[in-house]
Amino acid sequence: MTRKAGGRPPKHTQFKKGQSGNPKGRPKKSTEERDRSAFDILVDKTLTITKNGMTQEVSVEEALEHKTYQAAIAGNRAARREVLRMISKREQALAKRAKPRARPIELKGEMDPDNANEALLLLGIAVKDPQDFGPNDTYDRLKLEPWAVQAALSRRRGGAKLTAKEVSEIKRCTREPEHLKWPRGTEE
Repeated sequence: MTRKAGGRPPKHTQFKKGQSGNPKGRPKKSTEERDRSAFDILVDKTLTITKNGMTQEVSVEEALEHKTYQAAIAGNRAARREVLRMISKREQALAKRAKPRARPIELKGEMDPDNANEALLLLGIAVKDPQDFGPNDTYDRLKLEPWAVQAALSRRRGGAKLTAKEVSEIKRCTREPEHLKWPRGTEE
């Protein structure tokens, strides 16, 4: 097909006045496509993240829930409320699906709700320290998870720089201190 000077296509290939180039019109969207919001489309996507050195695929919804959980642990009140709503919603869903039990659940061992160590272990903020401190050591020693320490470090705004003693204490109490990113001006 050759074009005339001026950039117009030959007359025989042009549509006649009043005639559409697409006689059937624009295809209609399915009802499923029309009813989906931009948020629905976004939540259906997956992200590739690196967690503890391993890459994995997670949905945007999972990533948002994880971020909300981290914000709640870091002290964000709105995030705490949201996590409590998520827990409540999950408990209700589990209760609906659960079959009635013939006998009540018995807890083996005593749990002390006032024990901070048990709370840290339960929330995944800390793990038991595998190091053996000898037969005379009666304490349950814990190491903090790097993400929890990182959250605490990132909440430091302004203020004095960390001292060498503070840095060594943080490293001593953290499970994998080499993964921490230190605030500016901190000398390791």
